[in-house]
Amino acid sequence: MKMLKKIIPLVILATIAAGAYFYYQKTHELKPEDLYRLDEVTRGDVEQTVSANGTLNPVSLVSVGTQISGIVRKLYVDFNDRVEKDQVLLELDNALSNAQIAQSQSSVRNNQASVELATANEKRMRELYAQEFVSKQELDTAVQVLKSAKAQLDSARGLLARDQTNLNFTIIRSPVSGIVVNRVVDVGQTVAASFQTPTLIQIAQDLSKMQIDTSFAEADIGNIKEGQPVKFNVDAYPNRNFEGVVKQVRLNSTNTSNVVTYNVVVSVDNSDQKLLPGMTAYVNIAVASKQQVLLVPNAALRYKPKNNDNGRKNEVNKTTEDKANSQRSGGESANGERKGNSAFGKNGDGRQGGRSGRGKNEDLSAGKIYVLKDGQPEQVRVRVGITDGRFTEVMGRDLEAGTQIIVGELQANGQAQGGGNMRGPRMF
Repeated sequence: MKMLKKIIPLVILATIAAGAYFYYQKTHELKPEDLYRLDEVTRGDVEQTVSANGTLNPVSLVSVGTQISGIVRKLYVDFNDRVEKDQVLLELDNALSNAQIAQSQSSVRNNQASVELATANEKRMRELYAQEFVSKQELDTAVQVLKSAKAQLDSARGLLARDQTNLNFTIIRSPVSGIVVNRVVDVGQTVAASFQTPTLIQIAQDLSKMQIDTSFAEADIGNIKEGQPVKFNVDAYPNRNFEGVVKQVRLNSTNTSNVVTYNVVVSVDNSDQKLLPGMTAYVNIAVASKQQVLLVPNAALRYKPKNNDNGRKNEVNKTTEDKANSQRSGGESANGERKGNSAFGKNGDGRQGGRSGRGKNEDLSAGKIYVLKDGQPEQVRVRVGITDGRFTEVMGRDLEAGTQIIVGELQANGQAQGGGNMRGPRMF
């Protein structure tokens, strides 16, 4: 009897605890809508772009060099200086050139004396030949000596002109009007022009007109044409958008690690002089756009239900239905591929589905999204169009603006990221 009195309170307490637990489970049972992250189909505009990085450069960048070697004696300009055409930029040491000129002048005077002597001898020989005191051969020899002396004089004068030109080359002048953007020499530095012309100064002819040299992958180059508008940003002005125009798509390709790219030149108006040479530009080119089309978040196209028995049953039923329909209408496979034509006709760009390396009958524009029906995800097949990286154009018979779609799972079967029911509070 005493034992029974001890058990009865425990049984009553356990009954109360069990009732409280089941009441908590019933009142805190999650709705199906609480298990998934939902979004909706919207209607709006979408623009597809291709992107690449490039470098801003002046349209005309002149590298000023030297044709002779020497030591930089004077420097008249520096970075960012504005220069005019034929303005003196720097001077090289001219001591060697002056010495060569002096030597050439001496050679000219020596050959001039030889010409005068040969002229007098030739005149004397003609007079003697007229009086028959010398032979014809001696006269011809005198004429030949005179011609040779004149030729040597011309050669000496040519060497003198060359040395004078080299002396003029010691003074480096600007070939164009512009701004000095680079100076690679200093006073006292020796420059050697033995094999190639060394660059001394670089001058940008006009910084109000610039261009972006950028490279696009071969997969994107087919959508880029001359005259297309371009938008780009630079790190110096992160909150400002700049605009340009595709100036040229160069045919010469570059292969780096089996990745083929093509150089695209973008023309940029830099009237306010904000853009500087060498800046990195992040280029975006719009290649397609649609207005007022159905849009879904890209996450909805990536979503696949987990541990969804009803969803799998729907897949099986859909597959069985598709096989039956294929026997009647020419054969459509279970995953939406039609034998002969794609499940939705043509791709978004108007071409028939199919690409090298994939199934011949595969519809590359087909996609799947899921809607919540009777508390479970149900698959809806759609045709995918263009995307801007966040939203994608879709087309489907059962879609309209405002349709709720699944973009992810918050909890699965009552437990975050997995099965099982939500645990109630611990009673003891």
